[in-house]
Amino acid sequence: MIPFVRDFDFAYGRVDRVSPLIRRVIAENPGAFTFTGTGTYIVGRAEPGARVAVIDPGPLDDAHLAALLEAVNGQTVSHVLVTHTHRDHAPLARPFAEAVGGAPVLAARPPSRTIHASGGLDEDDDETFSPDIILTGGERIEGDGWTIEALATPGHASNHMAFVLTDENALFSGDHVMGWSTTVVAPPDGDMADYMASLDAVIARGFDTLWPTHGAPVTDPGPFLDAYRAHRLGREAQVLARLQAGDRTIAEMVPVLYAAVDSRLWPAASLSVWAHLIGLVRTGRVVADPEPTLQAVYRVL
Repeated sequence: MIPFVRDFDFAYGRVDRVSPLIRRVIAENPGAFTFTGTGTYIVGRAEPGARVAVIDPGPLDDAHLAALLEAVNGQTVSHVLVTHTHRDHAPLARPFAEAVGGAPVLAARPPSRTIHASGGLDEDDDETFSPDIILTGGERIEGDGWTIEALATPGHASNHMAFVLTDENALFSGDHVMGWSTTVVAPPDGDMADYMASLDAVIARGFDTLWPTHGAPVTDPGPFLDAYRAHRLGREAQVLARLQAGDRTIAEMVPVLYAAVDSRLWPAASLSVWAHLIGLVRTGRVVADPEPTLQAVYRVL
């Protein structure tokens, strides 16, 4: 079982100091995929004139923009960092950057294919997003008493970039790892093989804390990440078992595999099953007719 953390103290628009170098402001955009809402992180000392970085400004929301501007009042925003281009993370980046005097916006290159199969959920891309500086992973960004390293973590999205706060051995994990739920991996932009490789890369770093964009921090990452990884491998085994039991389509599998999950989340669950099946087809364990799509007929070799 994954030791999820779903209860934590917050209020919309309130600035919470959550570590010596981190403050958080949560946007009022709760939902099935955003949990309590988008958490924007401010990295740096809360002192007049200090240089700070802001991570994931979030959705277009006037109240959230006002709260962020109040939080950094009297400080210099040197960088605006975005984990990925989904519309609950990226749209406010440019308006916020312009409001604080033109801070550069940094992110991985937006995907060339911007339309997800998610049917208008929060996992869709902000097609207008365009960073000033393209990150590929490994870049180091410095401010007053803090250093951030870009860590490429594709999978949830092809351009997902996590950010390491080296001073606290902490990771701003975006949607790659969340403390309240597993992560949706939605083809065609999301990729399960990439996701698992990125998860292994995060595990190998041995972080002390994970700060997801949605929900509470993960304060004991080792066991949590091991359980997260085991869950994915277990889900893959369950998909194979359903095929062996006679299921041939994703629509047949999801009600069985996700019987304990709110049926409103089944469309997203279908995307994760699809991502698993794409990987199984690639490795030659499963055959898709005519190709691995949401509507395809699958069978085990």
